[in-house]
Amino acid sequence: MLAEKPSFDIIFMKLATDLALRSHCVKAQVGAVLTKDTRIISIGYNGPPAGTHNCDEEWPEEGCPRDSRGSCSLALHAEENAILYAVKNGADLEGSTLYVTLSPCLPCARLIFSSGIKKVFFKSSYAEYKGLSSDEGGDFLNRFGLECRKL
Repeated sequence: MLAEKPSFDIIFMKLATDLALRSHCVKAQVGAVLTKDTRIISIGYNGPPAGTHNCDEEWPEEGCPRDSRGSCSLALHAEENAILYAVKNGADLEGSTLYVTLSPCLPCARLIFSSGIKKVFFKSSYAEYKGLSSDEGGDFLNRFGLECRKL
């Protein structure tokens, strides 16, 4: 008897989880997979722009400097990296799905919405991670008709 096949949702979230291990961030490792019609368009993980530095090498104890909100001042988020790489390579993001290990922050949610992505599935809550009262990014996306939910 054949084993039950995992859904694409499970496969893509597992890949996002594995990609997070590539991050050089000292504080949090986040991975993202951007798909369309069960095909991978792009992948990403949080970290500084290519060719700049690696936080775990330059600031191994405390990580890179923080911005006024306590977030990394130098790195791109996993979803930003996935979207930017896809756009750089001419991918059509309209109607695509994003799998990310941490729900999107509000700035990433605005980018996701504007890029044409239609669904976002996340593994863990950004609000819980940051000690916020709600997932602002997910709330924004759901408010404007984009499905964003925990997988």
